[in-house]
Amino acid sequence: MADLAHDPNARADGRHTLELGGVLPSHIGINAAGHLSLANVDLVDLAKLHGTALYVMDEAQIRCQLLAYESALASRWPDFEVAYAGKAFLCKAMCKLVAEEGGWLDVSSGGELACALAAGFDPSQIIAHGNNKTEHELGEAITAGIGRIACDSFEEIERIERLAAAAQRIQQVYLRVKPGVVADTHSHIQTGKQDSKFGFGLSDGWAAAAVEQAMNAGHIELAGLHFHIGSQIFAFDSYEKAIEALFDFIAHTWATYRWLPAEIDLGGGIGVAYQATDRPESIEQFAETICSALERQCQRLGIDAAKIKLVVEPGRSIVANAGVTLYTVGAIKRLEGIRNYLAVDGGMADNIRPALYNAHYECAVADRAAEPRSELVTVVGKHCESGDVLIIDASIQPPKVGDTLAVFATGAYNQSMASNYNKQPRPAVLWLRDGEVRQVVRRETYDDLLTCDMG
Repeated sequence: MADLAHDPNARADGRHTLELGGVLPSHIGINAAGHLSLANVDLVDLAKLHGTALYVMDEAQIRCQLLAYESALASRWPDFEVAYAGKAFLCKAMCKLVAEEGGWLDVSSGGELACALAAGFDPSQIIAHGNNKTEHELGEAITAGIGRIACDSFEEIERIERLAAAAQRIQQVYLRVKPGVVADTHSHIQTGKQDSKFGFGLSDGWAAAAVEQAMNAGHIELAGLHFHIGSQIFAFDSYEKAIEALFDFIAHTWATYRWLPAEIDLGGGIGVAYQATDRPESIEQFAETICSALERQCQRLGIDAAKIKLVVEPGRSIVANAGVTLYTVGAIKRLEGIRNYLAVDGGMADNIRPALYNAHYECAVADRAAEPRSELVTVVGKHCESGDVLIIDASIQPPKVGDTLAVFATGAYNQSMASNYNKQPRPAVLWLRDGEVRQVVRRETYDDLLTCDMG
């Protein structure tokens, strides 16, 4: 263990911190054994007890992020809802947590809806998304009494009208529109530009036609408008531009149809720190940006802002930095003049993001976390693909076979995008809080893999 008197990372209470900027959850540190700890739980001991690969999450951090959105909006907008974007990470425990904190939920598939309903989540506080919801999924949503469906196509409006009529109910919907804004993020997660599979375009007349179609439907109530411009967004001026374009359209709907949205859903997309060099804006700044822009546009059109419910749908920024993935180092290959490969017992099956769109992460050796991060390695997985690379050129403590490697900021889109490639069972998910450990998703077994195999 490093000498505390001469260690620049030492804290007054004798614990250590890693110099990783905003990547680490608030309750992570280095304990007296020199091991990484999260929420006062030793991560090396946890890995040995529960096995790896293993997802662990700081429950208090998740709650803190949800409450940060609630607080930031409460001081700036009279009527609002925070709808957690379940696609980032969803299980029954997460649904219950969101409900406990007073949030709404957005789901993007029949499976996510089934999870929410199994957890007892109030269906009237669920928003259903997706660019091609099946007839079966729409029927399930309407039968369940779902609060809002974000319509994404003319065909979907027709399906909802027919299914709602059969169910003898009025279904509230949003229309998802494309404001034509190219957000400053990876092209694979830009969703608000004109060339997108999502939504109705504002500039091509599709959105106006969708408003007319929805207003003429007898079993649909057009509750509002929705857009989502992308994910992992650092530059919030994209939101200002999108809101201005949205209100230009609202001016048109009022002049043409005498219709104003009662609700405006601005989606999510606020960026998080994956690397020490990342400097995302705060939740407070996000709230200030969107609420100020909405106020300006309401004043421009003479709309009473108090009559509009604001909905936001954060996902990544709620759970990403709360999560850490633990692996065991299985092999180290030092190729002189080329690179050092460090192989772990997981990879692209439990974290597809680096292979999918070149996502970057930070990591550390949990067993000797107080030591300097003095060795450069490329962390690779166990799967049969050359592209199974988790981190290129990671600075870590000198590793040994059998070490526990901790990869940070893995709470969003890691477990939810996990697969069984190479027939690999998916890891368990543990929630940690104040030294307590709770398994919210168990590790898959080989029997689980074979359950649907009919032979």
